[in-house]
Amino acid sequence: MISIKNVSKSYVKGKKAVDGLDLEIKNGEIFGFLGPNGAGKSTTIKMITGILEPTEGEIKIDDYDIKKDPELAKQEYGYVPDNPEIFPKLKGIEYLNFLADIYKVENREEKIMNLVKRFGLSEYLNSQMDTYSHGTKQKIILVGALLHDPKNWILDEPMTGLDPKAAHELKELMIEHAKKGNTVFFSTHVLEVAEKLCDRVGIINNGKLIFVGSYEEVAKNESLEDLFLELTEKKEEE
Repeated sequence: MISIKNVSKSYVKGKKAVDGLDLEIKNGEIFGFLGPNGAGKSTTIKMITGILEPTEGEIKIDDYDIKKDPELAKQEYGYVPDNPEIFPKLKGIEYLNFLADIYKVENREEKIMNLVKRFGLSEYLNSQMDTYSHGTKQKIILVGALLHDPKNWILDEPMTGLDPKAAHELKELMIEHAKKGNTVFFSTHVLEVAEKLCDRVGIINNGKLIFVGSYEEVAKNESLEDLFLELTEKKEEE
């Protein structure tokens, strides 16, 4: 579970990148976080993961405060950033073993190979990551984030650059993870993916959360695309 209470982030005095965000992502659900470019999605995710510190407010991951108990909180999630440029001089297998060491992963070989096979990465493990394509880098980052089987998945545009098979595998893994009573929180620009995959979605624009609801609530009157365009264009006009 991820709890966000009255969270704001200001980079410049008087201007808030995220403004008074209240949100709870429940156990057992896939939550899609939507918004235009610059709306505050990545800033929110970086605050949840402890990369950025909120100007105000409280963030908890499974009851651990990300500011007061960062080490405990960080053990509870797997994070995929929006840019997969990490440790380029390491070989793929070195990177995965490094993460397995950090998280004290048991049966690491079995877990690594299971995820590697699902994402079609076997032939790349002994090559340096700076030789990988964007999509291959994205896959290795995904494997590393999921390796310690965290309860909460926090994924920032995780399907960017993935081939159709890898994207399908990731969606299947997300569904499997939520069915076990765990949490998946991910941002995306692909509304069709959110519409098919998510139990609930939230729409953020200009730092403010302007909608939270289930697909059933969205579908009562319009498609998710229509709702998204209506709400974000209305805010722009204001």
